[in-house]
Amino acid sequence: QVQLVESGGGLVQPGGSLRLSCAASGIIFSTYDMGWFRQAPEKQRELVTRITTRGITNYADSVKGRFTISRDNAKNTVYLQMNSLKPEDTAVYYCYAAKPWPPNTYDYWGQGTQVTVSS
Repeated sequence: QVQLVESGGGLVQPGGSLRLSCAASGIIFSTYDMGWFRQAPEKQRELVTRITTRGITNYADSVKGRFTISRDNAKNTVYLQMNSLKPEDTAVYYCYAAKPWPPNTYDYWGQGTQVTVSS
């Protein structure tokens, strides 16, 4: 049984930081691209960032320079370090695991973790 379990969400003030974690089980973690989507109320789901099996990263323009994705294959875990948080970063954040091919398909999802940026 495949599981992706996110943690690390919460309430933070603008300008603060959070680190999200997503622990995977039931898959050969090193063979999957990993990433994070987010969805805010009444907004479309947005791809925030991803990291390939080779460690290549991509970021949405809205988070470039503020967010950093990383992976630890030994721990089967992907991380999202979020700095300089803004109220518009408020959303439920979902991690996913995807085989590198075919592209733009997402095989497994976590349950989501709420991030709220507010003073």
